[in-house]
Amino acid sequence: MSTDKKEHIINTAIGLFAERGFEGTSIRDLAAKAEVNIAMVNYYFGSKDKLFEAMLVQKASYMREKLEEIANDKSRSDIEKMDAVVEAYVNRILSQHQYHRIIHQELMLKQREEVHNSIINIFSKNTLIIKSIIEQGIKKKAFKKVDPELTFATILGTINQVMLSKGMCNLLINKEKNFNPYTDETFKKRIITHLKQIVHSLLLQH
Repeated sequence: MSTDKKEHIINTAIGLFAERGFEGTSIRDLAAKAEVNIAMVNYYFGSKDKLFEAMLVQKASYMREKLEEIANDKSRSDIEKMDAVVEAYVNRILSQHQYHRIIHQELMLKQREEVHNSIINIFSKNTLIIKSIIEQGIKKKAFKKVDPELTFATILGTINQVMLSKGMCNLLINKEKNFNPYTDETFKKRIITHLKQIVHSLLLQH
């Protein structure tokens, strides 16, 4: 199966998992929606759980490469690297809001321990990169002595809160219920600006 076909099946699965949940989506449903043979899905992925893991690896590898690029960029200062981290996460999560919802559901429900552990293992690698950026800034005295892990949790926590529910997000930002914050460029810039202000306040010496 070509890489394009494999990616097509994964992207179809993301849409179905977000709409019906993992348990509510069968391989038969997925094959029909993707317009491929059931045997083909089973042959290349083996099971729904393995398909889920393939989806995780594909999406997480993109972010890991982006974070490594930021961390290794010697032309950026430490705070510019953290600004780039904020931009990368906001842009990625808002553009992949269906995928983000699936991950959040799996972490909250913890119905499949193997899948739950796969999510944690994959994303812990990304967390370590951000931790290293913050620790380098602290070591060079560019940053205050903060808790690196909880600093990153503060960034993700804000994004997760606005991604939790479109209705709740619109209530928080005082928008009409038919407004879609996840596709609105002005709102995206608002989140980025806010998070950068928080990060600067937490990290920079005054």
